[in-house]
Amino acid sequence: MTTQNRGTVKVENGRYRVTGNFHYIYPNDPIRDESGKLLGVTNPADMTHIHSYGGEAPFFENLSNARLLGTKCANPKCETFGSIYIPYRIHCPDCLMRNEEVDLTELARKGASVHTFMITERTGAFNTLETPIRFVNVEFEGVSTILMGYLSIGEPKIGMKVVPIFQTKNPTFTIMDLSWVPAGTEEKDLPEGFSF
Repeated sequence: MTTQNRGTVKVENGRYRVTGNFHYIYPNDPIRDESGKLLGVTNPADMTHIHSYGGEAPFFENLSNARLLGTKCANPKCETFGSIYIPYRIHCPDCLMRNEEVDLTELARKGASVHTFMITERTGAFNTLETPIRFVNVEFEGVSTILMGYLSIGEPKIGMKVVPIFQTKNPTFTIMDLSWVPAGTEEKDLPEGFSF
C-alpha cells in the first residue's frame, strides 16, 4: 500500500474539507484448505474513518495536556444538581441542560481507586495494548459515574489506589492517551511517552 496521497481533513468556515484517498482496495486472495479445496476468499481493504468529537473534544484535547475533565450539572432546579460525571457528558441526563466543565485531575490523583477490573488477551482498540490487558473501572470520591480505562503497570485489585497518567508525547487524541498506575509509582517506571 502506498501512503502517497493519504487523505487529509481540514476545517474551513466550520465545515470539514476532505481531500485525498481514504480507501485502498487490495486484490482478493483465495482461502484453501490443506487439500486445495476453495473455502472462501479474502476481501481486504484499508479505510480511514473520520470521527467527530463535537462537544466532547475538550475532554480528548485535555488528555494530551495531562488534564482529566469531567462535567457537572449546573442547573439548581435539577434533582441531581451538582452531580459530577466522568466520562465527560455534555448534557445532564436528568434535566438535559448543558453541563459545566470541571477539572478532575487533582481529585483523580488524590482519590481514585479500582472499583472492578478484568484481565483479557484482546482489546477493541485494534489490539494495540500489550497483553494481558488490565482493564480497570475507576471510581472517584464524589463523582456519580465510573470511568473505564486500563492499568499500565502492576496487577489490579478491587479498592487499589491508582493515579492517572497521560500520553503527552505524540498524543493520539483518543482515550488511549489516558492510563492508570498504582499510587506511588515513580515517573521513571512509566511507559514511554506518558507522564503524570
